[in-house]
Amino acid sequence: MAEFSVINSLLGGVLIGLGGGLLLLFNGRIAGISGIMAGVVLPRAGEWLWRAVFLIGLVIGGFAASWSAVGVISFGLERSMPTLIVAGLLVGFGARMGSGCTSGHGMCGVARLSKRSIAATGTFFLTGIATVYIVNHLLGGSL
Repeated sequence: MAEFSVINSLLGGVLIGLGGGLLLLFNGRIAGISGIMAGVVLPRAGEWLWRAVFLIGLVIGGFAASWSAVGVISFGLERSMPTLIVAGLLVGFGARMGSGCTSGHGMCGVARLSKRSIAATGTFFLTGIATVYIVNHLLGGSL
């Protein structure tokens, strides 16, 4: 990312909140991305289409943001593909074990003052911080 922008951050937060609120209002569903993805992989009757459209919208939104704000949104991969695959699998396992992900618990659950979601979100962040510290400082970033 080139630089921090309060306006872009505020706009992004508003759009995420609006998307989560609209999904809850019109579908009665929490915007937990891991649960939405699980419903695409292992669909239930009448559940697949809205989940697929939601996920496609996330991808299209990311591409649209990167095209409309060239130089503002950028990223680089600093790890090997096997490391990224293992990390992704571990995150997916953790989301299933925690009965949701940071989007469901962190955005929707915390907003509803759910004690379970507050505890889960704290655990997610502390685990992420510890993992980054261990990999980058104790293992020398070699993974």
